Amino acid sequence: MNEMPSKTELLPNQREQPMQSPDPHRERRRCRNRRLLGLVAVAGLALLVGLGAHRRAEREASADAILAAQRDAVPVVRTMALRAEDTPRDIELPGSTQAFDTATLYARATGYIAKRYVDIGSRVHAGAVLAVIAAPDLDQQLAQARAQLVQLQANVLKAQADVKVAYDNAWRTAQTAKGGWTSQQQADVDRDTLSADTAALAVARANVVAQQADVDRLVQLTGFEQVVAPFDGVITSRQIDVGSLVTANENSGTPLFTIAHTSTLRVQIYVPQEDYFGMQDGDEADVTVPELPGRVFHGRLARNANALQSDTRTVLAEVDVKNKDGTLAPGVYTIVHLHEPRQYPVISVPSQAIIFNDAGLQAAVYDRGVLHLRRLNVAADNGATVEVRGGLRAGDRLILNPPIGATDGMRVTTAPTPVA
Repeated sequence: MNEMPSKTELLPNQREQPMQSPDPHRERRRCRNRRLLGLVAVAGLALLVGLGAHRRAEREASADAILAAQRDAVPVVRTMALRAEDTPRDIELPGSTQAFDTATLYARATGYIAKRYVDIGSRVHAGAVLAVIAAPDLDQQLAQARAQLVQLQANVLKAQADVKVAYDNAWRTAQTAKGGWTSQQQADVDRDTLSADTAALAVARANVVAQQADVDRLVQLTGFEQVVAPFDGVITSRQIDVGSLVTANENSGTPLFTIAHTSTLRVQIYVPQEDYFGMQDGDEADVTVPELPGRVFHGRLARNANALQSDTRTVLAEVDVKNKDGTLAPGVYTIVHLHEPRQYPVISVPSQAIIFNDAGLQAAVYDRGVLHLRRLNVAADNGATVEVRGGLRAGDRLILNPPIGATDGMRVTTAPTPVA
């Protein structure tokens, strides 16, 4: 059995080799290579930093150039020449038509409707019979009153005869009493009888007058059995029909018809305070209806309340419009066009030329390449235009679309006029 070699014994191929010394040239090359790589890395990093700084400088220079261009740029604006306006001002106000006259007819006689001649929409003339009320009780009262009148008139005739007889007796006894043929007492009795019969005649005549008044009253009441139109117009409502019971009562009378005079209409408008002082009764006015395009109804400002309402600062006014053909009806919405003389000349400015900021309403004008801001004293705002009574003068060249951030004194230039 073979014995294993000891740890101190080495195999032939495991014998220690002699130690080799390091090559100094190789080590120098390695160090040199490391330094070159470091230099290359540093140079690359420096190149990248320099390139970034260059690009940043280019961007800053470009931004500065843009800012300088914007700062030094002169805005191009469009202008228009202003002129003063003293022509009548056109005012448009909403209005509503109303009947010139309207009335509700009530029963003045108690009874039943015997006949009805009209309905809603019927056009009638003044005095036309609209309905007939059957009132037999009223007719009976009139007949009785007339009979009593005849009796009282007969009493007057009898009283007149009694007075005549009493006068004759009193005269004869007075004459015979002077001659002693009749006693003075009889003469006194006959004189007193004459006085009594004269007073009775006066009472009888007064009774006739009173009864005649009662007859006249009943005649008038029976006249109300015929319901007539008070004026020309159209029936706008009907509350009764044949057979309806109607009562004549001051507090709870039965309404029969409503009639409206529509051949002339009132158009009611509310005029603002700013337009009130230039308004005068008699001014011409045109009325239009949105549903009737192209149709114009001519009228005149007929009357106004001469008092402004404190809550709205408006005054109620009415325009009278002829409507003989019946085209319009009460309650129609209309637009009233008034032509009001101006109290003073104004300058009309387009709304796009108005500047609104903390300084109030302003406008910009062009003067030999310089923009000037003018504070405005506005008279009226019409939406698309603004009427100015102060701040601008006729002949000023108004800048229509002022540049954003416009300041007083900044330089501007006008757009060239296009060649037609």
